[in-house]
Amino acid sequence: MSLVIGILTFILILTSLFLVLVILMQRAKNDGGMGAAMGGSSMESTFGAETSNVLSKATINAAIIFFVLSFVLYLAHLYNSKHQDSVDGSLPAIAAPASPAPQPATPAPVEPAKP
Repeated sequence: MSLVIGILTFILILTSLFLVLVILMQRAKNDGGMGAAMGGSSMESTFGAETSNVLSKATINAAIIFFVLSFVLYLAHLYNSKHQDSVDGSLPAIAAPASPAPQPATPAPVEPAKP
């Protein structure tokens, strides 16, 4: 189960990086800002006039993938924490209460020997 969680976490990291880059590449409403600095104007010349539609669709799809993966990882961690005790196969350790200190033994009375 931990292998699946590791793979899904790696995919989530890649998706989040892609989502950040796609958002930064989008053109701002006033045609300036970070969208122009990250190549928003060159994206239009590369992909045509419909670049904003392509980037918007990529943003929506990446956001959906991000939220679905986040929820699946949440459920996987819940499942893993609930079933961790049964996977170990060992019984839980129970601490025994402290026993009182043993009393010193009293010597038995000695009977006189009979002739």
